[in-house]
Amino acid sequence: MNLMLILQASPNLAPIATAAPAEMNLWEMAKYGGPIMIVLAVMFAFAVYYFIERLITLKQASKEDNSFMNRIKDYIYEGKIDAAIKLCRTTNTPTSRMVEKGISRLGRPMSDVLVAIENVGNMEIANLEKGLVIMASISGGAPMLGFLGTVTGMLMTFFNMTQKSSGTVQLGDLSVGMYQAMVTTVGGLIVGILAYFAYNYLVSRVDSVVRILEAKTMEFLDMLNEPA
Repeated sequence: MNLMLILQASPNLAPIATAAPAEMNLWEMAKYGGPIMIVLAVMFAFAVYYFIERLITLKQASKEDNSFMNRIKDYIYEGKIDAAIKLCRTTNTPTSRMVEKGISRLGRPMSDVLVAIENVGNMEIANLEKGLVIMASISGGAPMLGFLGTVTGMLMTFFNMTQKSSGTVQLGDLSVGMYQAMVTTVGGLIVGILAYFAYNYLVSRVDSVVRILEAKTMEFLDMLNEPA
């Protein structure tokens, strides 16, 4: 009763401030991961760079000019070989480079023409697949690096436990190592999963470009076998 009277008589008394609960965010979590999180961040940056760079390259390589082969056919039938080669060079696509090599072998046996086109095609495919090995390495290596952080975090936890000669272990003594173990695992899995899906998507795009190159090669060879 007396306490209520005091509160009523002192309206200016300020309420007791309570500490705001700590909020969890990605940056705070990443700091607990230690140096391994820096390596994972670098791997993620490489994965994003190669994904965007390969995506742009594959998009340009898959562009088709429906009139290209018809113009090449007209130039060859009219005997304008130089004009056909010039068209290939100005078009500047994997298909045009393969056709240009085939045109440069005109007059030789068809097997020689086919081999020349296939050689250029293999070089074009190798250029399209550039960087995919790094993507595959990141997709497989990031989870393993995250598990390495898990092991080192648990080792830190057990080390802190052994330093307590009194036998009394506080929760705070274990939290740092366990935080590192969990955060690095999550970070490694996130980077690995994203890189894995990005890698498979790029592989499917490369396969679609390869099918286009094969179709154009057969169209070019059929054109050479057609009667003028």
